[in-house]
Amino acid sequence: MRHHIPGPRPDRQRRRMLLDTARFEILPLPGGAPNLGGLPRGATVTVTASPRLGVQATVDLAAALAESGFTAVPHLAARRFTGEDELDAALRRFHDAGVREVFVVGGDTTTPAGPFVDGLSLLKAIDSAGYRFDRIGVPSYPEGHPTIDDDTLWSALASKQHYATYTVTQMCFDGRAVTRFIRAARVRGITLPVVAGMPGVVAPAKLLRVGLRIGVGDSLRFVRGHQSVAKRLLRPLGYRPDTLMRQLAADQQVTGLHFYTFNEIAATLRWLEQQRRSTTREEVASNDHAV
Repeated sequence: MRHHIPGPRPDRQRRRMLLDTARFEILPLPGGAPNLGGLPRGATVTVTASPRLGVQATVDLAAALAESGFTAVPHLAARRFTGEDELDAALRRFHDAGVREVFVVGGDTTTPAGPFVDGLSLLKAIDSAGYRFDRIGVPSYPEGHPTIDDDTLWSALASKQHYATYTVTQMCFDGRAVTRFIRAARVRGITLPVVAGMPGVVAPAKLLRVGLRIGVGDSLRFVRGHQSVAKRLLRPLGYRPDTLMRQLAADQQVTGLHFYTFNEIAATLRWLEQQRRSTTREEVASNDHAV
C-alpha cells in the first residue's frame, strides 16, 4: 500500500519564506556601525536617517554595509537634505558602493534644510538625477500618523507609487491593522507590495539606552501616546513578536517582514532561528501523522 506524504502546508511555507527574507532596520550610532549580531552576508539591512548624526552618517554606514556584502538600504529623509548637491553626492556614493535600493521618507524635521519638503519631492529629484535603483521603498501608516491626517497620508501614498516599488508599514503590534490597511489601499487603487513593519525582540534596558544616545524620537516615537504598546515593549523579558508573526503569515498579501531591531539584532536573530526550528518540527510532525 502506498502512502502519500504531503509537502509543507502553505501556511508553513509562507511563514518560512517570511522568516528567510526578513529585513533588519538599524540605527546609526556615534562611533560607527552597531554590532550586527551574526547577521549573514547578503541579508537586507536598512539604515535609518538620524536627526542627530545627519545625512552623512546614513550614507557612510549604508555604503560600508554594501561593500561588506550586505544588501544595504539607506533611509533618505527628504527634509534633511540641504539641496541637490548633497543628494547627488549621496546617490553617487551609493552607486559606487553597489547600493541598489533606497527607502525614501519625509523626515520628522519641522523645517526643511533645503528644497525637499516631503518624500514625494525627493522621489522626483531621485528620478531626475540619473541614478537608477532596482527598488525604492516608501513608508505607510496602518494606524495613522501623529501629525498627518489620514486623507493626506492616502493621497501621498497614491502619488508616490509612480516612483516606488514597495511600501513598508510603520511598526505595528496588531497584524489585523495591517490587513485592514492593505484592503483599504487596494480599494483606493494603491497596488504597491506591502512589507509589514514589526518590532524585533527588544530588551528594555537596551531600548532605553539607545533612545538616550540617539534621541528619543528615533527609537521611541512609535510608542508615544500608546501605553499598551509601551507596556509590551518594556516588560521585564522584553517583547516577543510570536503572535504578530502568526497574524502576518496568515495574510497572503503581506509580501515581507521588516524588523525594527533598535540595534538589538542578536536577540531578534535568535528568535528567528527558534521560529524556523518550530516550523520544521511542525512539518515533521505533520508528515509523521500522514504516514
